[in-house]
Amino acid sequence: MSVALSRCLCRVLSRQTAPSSFLLGEHHHAVQSPWFAPVRTLKTSAPLRAEPKKKKKVDPRREQTLKERMRKKLKKLEKVAPEFIPIEDLITPAKYLDETRKRSAPRLSFEESEGRALLLKEWCRYKQEQHMAEVQAVELSLEAQREALEELKLESEELYQAALKPDPLLFPFTHDGPVYTPPKSKYEAPDGKYNNITKVYTQ
Repeated sequence: MSVALSRCLCRVLSRQTAPSSFLLGEHHHAVQSPWFAPVRTLKTSAPLRAEPKKKKKVDPRREQTLKERMRKKLKKLEKVAPEFIPIEDLITPAKYLDETRKRSAPRLSFEESEGRALLLKEWCRYKQEQHMAEVQAVELSLEAQREALEELKLESEELYQAALKPDPLLFPFTHDGPVYTPPKSKYEAPDGKYNNITKVYTQ
């Protein structure tokens, strides 16, 4: 490897350098030889004419004041709590907080108001009768249960204690109670259009 490299170097130098001459005998014959090339023809790299940049002189007092300002800003940022993304569904718009904005009640005729009053009285009477019937049914059931337990206790103490234990099969218990107003059979829910104005927050 080193022999091949030396041969290539000799060929390059013999082409680029001027021939060196020296005398041999009486004929003053010039002999070209790569081993006697001048040193100034050997170039290892391109000449560097760049000059390093001079550093600007910085006032130490000014640099110190800048550092102090940065430290104060960082302290202020650490003291401030992070801002949370607001939930706009829980924020009441300002235009709805105006007390002067009131909805006027519709004016009803005399017949309509009397009919509503009679209907309300009839509904109250019906609910009262329903409540009294439920209370009476519960009282009768409790009385019958008490009599049955007394008879069972006279027959067998073990069966009486077993009857007093809670029944786990009764739970979970689900029941839909009565609503305030009956449902409308011919009511059709509106399926309108809407524009999505939800804001997207990025942290």
